[in-house]
Amino acid sequence: MGFFNKAYHPPGTAPGTLTERPVEAPRPPRIRLTEYAPDVFLEQDIATPADCKPYLESPSITWIHVQGDVSADTLRNLGELFELHSLALEDVLNSGQRPKLDVYGEQYFIAVNLPEFGNGGIAVQQISLFFGRDYLISFSNAVTDPFEPVRQRLRNSGGKFRQRGVDYLLYTLLDLVIDAGFPMFERFGETLEDLEAELLGKPDRSTLNRIHQLKRELLLLRRSLWPQREVVNALLRIEQPFMTDETRMYLRDCYDHSVQIMDLLETYRDMATGMLDVYLSSISNRTNEIMRVLTLIATIFIPLTFIVGVYGMNFSHDTSPWAMPELHWYYGYPLIWLVMILITAGLLYYFRRNKWF
Repeated sequence: MGFFNKAYHPPGTAPGTLTERPVEAPRPPRIRLTEYAPDVFLEQDIATPADCKPYLESPSITWIHVQGDVSADTLRNLGELFELHSLALEDVLNSGQRPKLDVYGEQYFIAVNLPEFGNGGIAVQQISLFFGRDYLISFSNAVTDPFEPVRQRLRNSGGKFRQRGVDYLLYTLLDLVIDAGFPMFERFGETLEDLEAELLGKPDRSTLNRIHQLKRELLLLRRSLWPQREVVNALLRIEQPFMTDETRMYLRDCYDHSVQIMDLLETYRDMATGMLDVYLSSISNRTNEIMRVLTLIATIFIPLTFIVGVYGMNFSHDTSPWAMPELHWYYGYPLIWLVMILITAGLLYYFRRNKWF
């Protein structure tokens, strides 16, 4: 599902050791630098982390985004340049972290999860963020850059984005990641409606498979997205000069969105569980209907089988007066048919009167 991939922490290695697992088809990382201020905007690709050094002493906001499969060497170089903590760098390399906020002095590290639809279903990509007073470094191994809408806003010189600090940039990125869940849950809602229509019709094995697939995806999303509201809540408690009251107000709105997504997630999980119960009840009812029909048929044939069995013994009345005189009756055969038809009609009338079918 694109969630646990490529990197790991071998047992026994020192904390903060950057050890990467070979990737079959690695995508070279693309490092994009964006520098902005009210009257400054610069956007360019850089070849190595060392090319960022001239911008460290700039009073502008510096945003570095690393897109693709970042290597351990690239992380080490960025870590040395920005004095990033080795434990946080290890969390970047080992994707699949639980969403969290770590504090390293005046430097902060955030790991959040970005949900998206892939070819095989739901995929969850880790987004890693380092930020300080006037810089932000983001990492994403998604195929496409998820933050392109933010860049478009920064390119707009008439907007107020460039007049704000790194705290507003951080809020904007987090808001994009969290709001990515809303269109996904709209599709979940459509899927649930389709499944509900199938359940009211004639559900089959494919319906059950789709319900199980939906439950697995919702479980993955719950595990991936549930802690993110804790991250936003922790950000609200940060006491730093660069974290303004205005940004806290926006972060509270971001927190509300994360709560709404969790409410949707829990609602859809309950609906999926209820659909599984409905499916099992539907199959059970269908089985009961089949058994009832078979029971009615068997009940009708019990007296008929008894009559046929008795007269199928063929004890001749010529041999013994205790045998069957009906075997030599002229109308014996049609009379037996008449009796069996009357018995069948009587049973059907009785079943119908009692609403058994």
